[in-house]
Amino acid sequence: MVVSVLALSITSFLSFSYSDQILRERAGAQLSGESSIRGDSVLFLLNTRMGEVQTIASDPEIGALVEGAVSSGGTPAASEFVEQLRAFEHLTGSEDLEGLVIAGADGRVLFERGNVGDHTGNPLLIRALKGGTSDFVPWEDGKRLLVAAPLAPAGGGSVPAGVVMAQLATSGIDEILLDRSGLGETGEVYMVDDDYMMISESRFIEGAVFSQVVETHATTECFEKGIDSSGLYDDYRGVLIYGSAFCAKDMGFVLIAEIDEAETVQPIKTLEGRILQTGIAIMVGMSVLTLVLARSLTGPLIKLRNAANDIAHGNYDVSTSISSRDEIGDLSTSFDYMARRLKESLEEIRAKDSVIRQQEDMLLSFSEQSQEYCVCMVDMRDSTRIAAALSEPQTIDFYQTFLNSMAEIVRGHGGITIKNIGDALLFSFPNLHPDTLEVFQKTMECCLDMGDAHGEISKKLTGRGLPAVSYRISATYGPVQLAKISTSSVNDIFGPTVNRCAKINRAAPPNGLVVGAEFHRNARSMPGFAFAKSDKGSGGFDAYIVTRAG
Repeated sequence: MVVSVLALSITSFLSFSYSDQILRERAGAQLSGESSIRGDSVLFLLNTRMGEVQTIASDPEIGALVEGAVSSGGTPAASEFVEQLRAFEHLTGSEDLEGLVIAGADGRVLFERGNVGDHTGNPLLIRALKGGTSDFVPWEDGKRLLVAAPLAPAGGGSVPAGVVMAQLATSGIDEILLDRSGLGETGEVYMVDDDYMMISESRFIEGAVFSQVVETHATTECFEKGIDSSGLYDDYRGVLIYGSAFCAKDMGFVLIAEIDEAETVQPIKTLEGRILQTGIAIMVGMSVLTLVLARSLTGPLIKLRNAANDIAHGNYDVSTSISSRDEIGDLSTSFDYMARRLKESLEEIRAKDSVIRQQEDMLLSFSEQSQEYCVCMVDMRDSTRIAAALSEPQTIDFYQTFLNSMAEIVRGHGGITIKNIGDALLFSFPNLHPDTLEVFQKTMECCLDMGDAHGEISKKLTGRGLPAVSYRISATYGPVQLAKISTSSVNDIFGPTVNRCAKINRAAPPNGLVVGAEFHRNARSMPGFAFAKSDKGSGGFDAYIVTRAG
């Protein structure tokens, strides 16, 4: 009986451990997917709104009106702006657009349309003179999205004539955040700005927009370190949750998907209770049977005792060989069956232990010395949205066609394909001749050829019944740490140089190339290439757009 209890306890403990691990991994993967997909969707909406505002900001006739008003000190009639704004209102539609504000470079509001409130002295107008920007602001019924862009001067030049700002409802973003599918009973998705204030509705606290402070592990990791994060931590309610964050520090927000830790482990607790009840029932039944039949079991029990001793010493092939048809015979049969089940259980445990040991052998072996590399990344734009409309075989064909085409270009230039990261391809060019600029020449030729191949790749995709796609290419230069995986012939690379390459990728134009500051410092004097500093957000790092000269 002691052996049975021990075996049951060991089996239960291992079952609980494996089940708990699997459930946590599944919850983490589900939340990571939710935060990534919804975060990309919010970024897409924000970038779309930014592009719409920049459309009207580039209108030279509006620029001329604003420049004239600033120079004369007067205010143009509203009717002079209306005709120019009709195209913009037609482009954005009337569902989210609530109003427009046009201000001069001196900060004076020259034109207002719609219920926009008082924006005199709004710091967003000042920031927009330096480049397109957006912000969420409190409103009487919740919040509004303000998107502003510098107004292009009528005669050209680099000094903005003023600012165009649109006030938009956030119904599209709210629909993304308030969709509860895939979040269980306690899950929620919300946004927090860089002032650590919640800027979306809470599932648990009414009126939380711009009133609830959210200073948790996920928000501090994003706004202090600029990284995504996931794991167990206390949320803004003080409740232990499992969360996954999508960090958009350059846009001033972080999107967090969370679910209560208690809900993630509820299935394992239910299983634990059922196994415990079953085990107790089995032990009670065996105890009662032993008490009732104790006197008639003395002889056969010696055999059972010896068999139990054999099992305790690791011999699970033992058989009691009791053939009586009474209760002792039944007990003998049950004992033999129990021995077989114990043997099967232990064999299963050993098999799992063997798998664990094999996984332990698949370790990274890091090099003790770093090497100088040109690290590059090509990343598909809007692939998540595009793939959502495809079937599973089409999605596989979509990614495979693009990534294989890029890998062929890398191989043709002598580069090294490191790995796929989602819908992106990481590759590198080691600097084998530090005293020459050869590695920078090869890297830029390879990356620019990737951009030139856009038409050919799009034709290949559409020929297979798939949508065309655009992409961004980035390159950085610096030391990397090499890591050898025992199951792969290609070295992996790690370090800040790789991280910077991923950060500046968003600054690249469609099908174009940006390089980091260190890359630019080494390659800027090379003939045949032109460099222009990017004004897009790139995670706090300088980025330079590269084109072929001439």
